[in-house]
Amino acid sequence: MTDAATAQAAAAASGSVEVFTFGEPESVLDRGEFLLMLEAGDAGRYYTPPISMIGLVKAHRMSAHHSSAIALKRNLLCMSLRPTKLMPHAEFEKIVTNYLATGNCYIERIDNIGGRALTLKNSPAIHTRVGKEAGQYFFLQPGKPDHEYRRGSICHLLEPDLAQEIYGVPEWYAALQSGLLNEAATLFRRRYYKNGSHAGFVFYVAEEGLSEVDSKAIREAFRQSKGPGNFRNLYLHIPKGREKGVQILPISEVAARDEFTGIKNATRDDILAAHRTPPQLIGVVPSNAAGFGSITDAARVFFDHEIVPLQRRFLQINAWLGYEAIRFGEYAPSAAAA
Repeated sequence: MTDAATAQAAAAASGSVEVFTFGEPESVLDRGEFLLMLEAGDAGRYYTPPISMIGLVKAHRMSAHHSSAIALKRNLLCMSLRPTKLMPHAEFEKIVTNYLATGNCYIERIDNIGGRALTLKNSPAIHTRVGKEAGQYFFLQPGKPDHEYRRGSICHLLEPDLAQEIYGVPEWYAALQSGLLNEAATLFRRRYYKNGSHAGFVFYVAEEGLSEVDSKAIREAFRQSKGPGNFRNLYLHIPKGREKGVQILPISEVAARDEFTGIKNATRDDILAAHRTPPQLIGVVPSNAAGFGSITDAARVFFDHEIVPLQRRFLQINAWLGYEAIRFGEYAPSAAAA
C-alpha cells in the first residue's frame, strides 16, 4: 500500500476530514485541441471546413471594431486597385471581403467560346467547398442539389493554417472570444437598460418615529419617481432621528462595480491587435490628451506592412490565370493628410 493510500485509510478510520487534489483547472468549454484532431472532415465528394463558415460570417458583425478593421483593409485594397475588364471593382470588393472575414476566397473563371477568360467572378466562401479530387470545387446551394464547378475553373486563395492545408483560417481567429465578449457586454447593457425594472437598492428605515402615514407617503414618492421625469430627488425628514436610521442598501453589484467600459476597452484592444490596425484609422477616440500621434504616418506604415502583403497575395490570381487580371497602384495619401 502506498503512502497516500495509507494516509487515506488512516483518515477514514479516525473520521477526520480528507483533503486531496485532482488535476489542474480546465474550462469545460475549451475545445481548441479538438480542432487539431479533426482537421478537415470528409463529406463524401468534398471536405468540410474545420471552422464553421456560417459562424465566421455571423462573427463578421460581432464588434464594431472587428468589422471596421476588415472594412478598412478592403477599402485600402480597392483604392489601390487598377480595375480591368476581368476584375471590376464591385467583384474585387466581394473577393476581398470573403478573404478577410473567412480566410478563404474563391474566384471563378468564366471563359468565352475561344477558351480565354471572359470575366472573373466571386464564389461566396460560406457555400463553397473543396473537392477531394484535384481542381474540384462545389457550391452548396441551400435547398438545391450541389453544383460542381468545371475542373480548374476555381482559384482558391487561403490564409495558411497549421493544422491542415485544405481550407484557410482567418488571421483574426485568435480574437474571436474577445469579440464575442464585446458583443455579450453590449447585449447585457442593452437588456439592463431596456428592462428598467431591475432591483436597484433596499430603502431601509429603522426609525421609531416613522408613522404609517409617513411610510405610505415615501412609497408614493418612489412610485412617482418612475417613468417620465425619473431620477428625482427624495426629501425625508424625521425629527430626532438616529444616525443610520435610514439607509440605502444596494442590491445589484452591476451598479456598484460597473466593468462595462473596462470590458469594451480590453476586448477592443485584443481585436485591433489581431488585425494589427492603428486605432486612429478606424475612429477610436483617444483617452489621453496626447492622442495617437500622426494619422498620416500611421496610415503609411499600415499600408506598407499590411496592405502591400495582401496585394501580393491577390496577385497570385495572375499567376494562376497566366496573364494580368489584377494590378495595383502605389499608395497615394490624400492632399489634406499630406
